[in-house]
Amino acid sequence: MPANIITTDDLREFKMELLDDIKNLLSKQATGKLKKYLKSSEVMDLLQVSPGTLQNLRINGTLPYTKVGGIIYYDAEEIQGVMTSNRVQHGLNS
Repeated sequence: MPANIITTDDLREFKMELLDDIKNLLSKQATGKLKKYLKSSEVMDLLQVSPGTLQNLRINGTLPYTKVGGIIYYDAEEIQGVMTSNRVQHGLNS
């Protein structure tokens, strides 16, 4: 298996692409263009989880969902709420 060499220019280009993607997402969120309901595949991409993990999140009640005609939908705002309520902050002095 041949080895691929990653240069600093490759990393810089990746960083710029990632920043552009984040800016696009933030601008869509600010203008309200994000979808209200997401399908399972979109949630797996968003949270970077496997199908089994997503199923476990549904089963244990962590992620609320709606099933219509055999398709499972998730409310984008509820996903954001779950992420916010499960935020862990270490080392903050109050």
